[in-house]
Amino acid sequence: MSTDMESSTKRGRSVVYIVSMVLLVVFAVVALLTFRQARETQQSLAKADQLIVEINAAGGTAPSREQIARVLGDDGGAVCANPNGALSRATFLSQLANGTTGPGMRPVISNNRIAQGELAIIKVYCPDQLAEFQEFVNDLNTYKSGGA
Repeated sequence: MSTDMESSTKRGRSVVYIVSMVLLVVFAVVALLTFRQARETQQSLAKADQLIVEINAAGGTAPSREQIARVLGDDGGAVCANPNGALSRATFLSQLANGTTGPGMRPVISNNRIAQGELAIIKVYCPDQLAEFQEFVNDLNTYKSGGA
């Protein structure tokens, strides 16, 4: 069996490498811009407005419209992926702990505003999941602070 000798020049290979890298960078930039624009659709901005109204009605302070649209998109993102699943509920309950890690972590009777915020997101973005999550929240031992 014989092996062919390399016939390309070092300059020719360098040109191929440089062109390949430039194309890769251009494609990456286009992909990032397209991804960002797709996340901020009109529907996501409209739902963000609805959520801001819900948060303000509950007496809270809402983040900006653009921040909500980026995080939750038009489908609620991770919050609506499976809000009544065991992992999602465990993650939610971990937010109601005392803030430490390891053996010092303890559940606490927390403010119900955390639960109200989660309920507001579910109400706007995935209302079909609201009733079951509302039952779960009603079973929690929380306290209601003076404002709302």
